[in-house]
Amino acid sequence: MSIGLFEEHSDIGEVGLPGAATLDGDRYRVTGSGYNMWFATDAFHFVWTRVSGDVALAATVDFEGEGADPHRKACLIVRAGLEPGAAYADIALHGDGLTSLQFRTAASATTHEVQSNRTSPRRIEIRRRGRTVSALVDGEPAGGAVQLDLPEEYYVGLGVCSHIHDVAETVGFSDVALTPLEAGPTRLFSTIETIDVASTDRRTVAVLDRWVEAPNWTADDRLIVNGEGRLFTVPVAGGELTSIDTGSATACNNDHGISPGGTRIAISDQSAEDGLSVILTLPIDGGEPVRVTDGAPSYWHGWSPDGTTLAFCAQRDGVYGIFTVPADGGEERRLTTAVHLDDGPDYSPDGEWIYFNSDRTGLMQIHRVRPDGSDLERVVESGTGDWFPHVSPDGRWMVHLAYAPEVEGHPRDQEVSLMLTDRADGSTRTIAKLFGGQGTINVPSWSPDSSVFAFVSYAYL
Repeated sequence: MSIGLFEEHSDIGEVGLPGAATLDGDRYRVTGSGYNMWFATDAFHFVWTRVSGDVALAATVDFEGEGADPHRKACLIVRAGLEPGAAYADIALHGDGLTSLQFRTAASATTHEVQSNRTSPRRIEIRRRGRTVSALVDGEPAGGAVQLDLPEEYYVGLGVCSHIHDVAETVGFSDVALTPLEAGPTRLFSTIETIDVASTDRRTVAVLDRWVEAPNWTADDRLIVNGEGRLFTVPVAGGELTSIDTGSATACNNDHGISPGGTRIAISDQSAEDGLSVILTLPIDGGEPVRVTDGAPSYWHGWSPDGTTLAFCAQRDGVYGIFTVPADGGEERRLTTAVHLDDGPDYSPDGEWIYFNSDRTGLMQIHRVRPDGSDLERVVESGTGDWFPHVSPDGRWMVHLAYAPEVEGHPRDQEVSLMLTDRADGSTRTIAKLFGGQGTINVPSWSPDSSVFAFVSYAYL
């Protein structure tokens, strides 16, 4: 039975009480029960219509009553089918105000989410443009996006889940707008995010309408990123970006990081007339930088645990390799000599190894070497192009960025994966898939307790 903009409404999955939907003026009143919209299956009431092409669905949302569970959900959904385990994405407003972009990228796969840093919005929106699904809260990007394969004809609509199998909750959806998205120019948005390695839940720190890159995590829970040649800091809990004074260094790139004592930051800057990157250090809260490397180009990537030495990638005599240099400047030492691209060196927390990526075996893969250049070995063998390994402070985990094997280098604007390796047994798994690449995780970004790391994803909305 059609209802307003929608063809039909129906319960999805096993629900304890039948759902309902009515239309009063411009307000859809939707009642649903169901245990959850999560894991590999769903249980909720869905008011839906079939569409094709790119669309946006927006609504102003209000819950009725106090609610039996703070995780009751009001959702705007795009969905491959009506089966309880269908692939989908939604913008979910919870009863306690939590707002998340939730998604299951394949049938019966596990659901994941990107939590917005804005809570209790009045109006929410979901957009499907090509393979990209994104969300807005009160007219602003919610943060994050998902690449989702949907059939030519798919489902879009309103959903309500009580989060309790045999309890029904009612939600009002007003000023509902279902509109086609025209092809045309789109704006870039950068989302600074964190991901919990245990739950794989992602949380938005900040959304910017410009390009920012490469977060570092400070001991007092701030993130340092670069953008437009400058450095900025933002609280992990969310907030506004604040610029860091880098003095004469006005062309900082995405290779920067914090000293073990947390007092200084190493930067790679291209302000010189020849435009070649050199490594400098400065106080972590800003100041005039001091040059460390004489040769160029040089790109910082790691700081030894004792704070005495920097590891970096550099081109010398036309060949890129892994080098170290005293943190206060001095003679550099080359650790790798093969005629291949070796890049992204970062120390293990015990100082015993320097991890890096190299194409010496064909595809870019993760290797490690002793700080004296001995015992070089491959540590991850995969069918992807693997970049920028970073070991957690407790030594348990290693995260790296993976590209499709046909991608050359580490460009921006790519579908990539964040890979997590358990260093105890060498097993590697995908922890997140996103649109990113260059700038996502070029430098160390682990939280001090090794439970979370930060990265940047991108979307064109």
